Amino acid sequence: MINLKNSVFKLVENAKSNINYIKSEDAIKTHSNKMNMFIDIRNIREIKKSGRILGAKHVPRGMLEFWIDPNSPYHKKFFNENFNFIFYCASDWRSALATLAANKIGLLNTSYLIGGYNKWLELSDPIEEARYFDLTILYQRE
Repeated sequence: MINLKNSVFKLVENAKSNINYIKSEDAIKTHSNKMNMFIDIRNIREIKKSGRILGAKHVPRGMLEFWIDPNSPYHKKFFNENFNFIFYCASDWRSALATLAANKIGLLNTSYLIGGYNKWLELSDPIEEARYFDLTILYQRE
């Protein structure tokens, strides 16, 4: 067994102590606020299986920093807009790490969704049903 310097649990714990969060119940209340943009960082297979929060943008976790950086050839223009970016994954571990990464690159109007998509589903709030998502639509240049 390898001896790691850190565990993923410590990384997530550290991230959560250094970033903003929003409870699912509060996020639901402000879901229709056009100043909030939900960012789904889950794998595309997860989205195809269980849907996503209504109106959310899908940003693959591995591309996040590249899509945020305006100097990157992969930059997405919506990251230049004055949104409150709410990152989410299935629970909230990956989204906590993604939020910290976004903060480190300079995107500061961010938070992660406590409980993630699973909690959102539990509260039965607005989603796009699971279906075949056309990748050209998910990843179109914005």
